[in-house]
Amino acid sequence: MHCSKCGGDESKVIESRDTGDSVRRRRECLKCGNRYTTYERLERPNLAVLKRDKRRELFDREKLKRAVYQSVGKFLNGEIEVEEIVSHVEDAMYSLGEMEITSKQIGDAVMAELAHRNEVAYIRFASVYREFKNADEFVETLKELRQK
Repeated sequence: MHCSKCGGDESKVIESRDTGDSVRRRRECLKCGNRYTTYERLERPNLAVLKRDKRRELFDREKLKRAVYQSVGKFLNGEIEVEEIVSHVEDAMYSLGEMEITSKQIGDAVMAELAHRNEVAYIRFASVYREFKNADEFVETLKELRQK
């Protein structure tokens, strides 16, 4: 691991915490004293994602994390909650047992996670993901959430 501040490659682990599917480590750079966080997780086989336009690309955990954080991050309790959501979604995709998944499956899994965490985040994500065309679609999605 390289320090995010000075680029030094020697650090000591201050704290380790199991987060379920990964290990979170707080580190301190031995060169400059900067503290930073790293995550270690089990490497899994690559998943292919079939996009709406029929293109295929590899599942990218960081891309999903950026998308969730950018669209609804301010309605959640910081990066740790976004990380939890992404971890649950990733686990759900691997548990399907398929080597190819659709972007719709990923979006639906994100929506399921947001539904029980934050209503505003759910609606905001749904408005982009489902591409609402009018207020009626918005109201219908809100009704679905209330029924759950």
